[in-house]
Amino acid sequence: MSVLPKAGRETVIKQLLLAYPDAGCALHFHSVFQLLVSVVLSAQTTDKSVNEVTPALFERAPDAHAMAELPEEEIRERIRRIGMYRTKAANLSRLSRLLVEKYDGNVPGEYDRLIELPGVGRKTANVVLSVAFGRQRIAVDTHVFRLANRIGLANETDVLKTELALMEAIPEERWTAMHHALIYHGRQVCSARKPRCEECCIRETCLRNGV
Repeated sequence: MSVLPKAGRETVIKQLLLAYPDAGCALHFHSVFQLLVSVVLSAQTTDKSVNEVTPALFERAPDAHAMAELPEEEIRERIRRIGMYRTKAANLSRLSRLLVEKYDGNVPGEYDRLIELPGVGRKTANVVLSVAFGRQRIAVDTHVFRLANRIGLANETDVLKTELALMEAIPEERWTAMHHALIYHGRQVCSARKPRCEECCIRETCLRNGV
């Protein structure tokens, strides 16, 4: 499948932004550190599941200094209901200690420094830069990857190429808003197995209507 022509891309962007004007980060947090932890925990896990385990975790360890003091076994127990909890607990422990050692417990606002942290990849760094620091970013998660390539904003087989394609297709000042709009649309309408095309605001434009 090819990508939508320019006019089609502009229509899709306009319609999705109109449909989800209040779309934003669904994770619950009260600081940049808590956002970072939540995004690390959200890998291959729903935001809902993350939001269920983080209140107790953040009550015990609200910042990097407190998290760095927790035994890894305790972190593991507090997040054991989510996927890959052992690996994530190890990453949170190491990540927190590194933040304390290098940044006095603060989360850096630079992409290159973020991706040096354990458990932080391109998607996590982009979410943190976007939500916490107000940078325009497109973080390609499962929903964004699937939708972008399904509806015709991209035609790529991997995450990085999809991100680059979206950066070309979408005006920079709308990167963050479209990231959230695509996620909401993927959750509410364009699901992986049974997209509800009859309810879709972009059904007349989407390249793969009904596929």
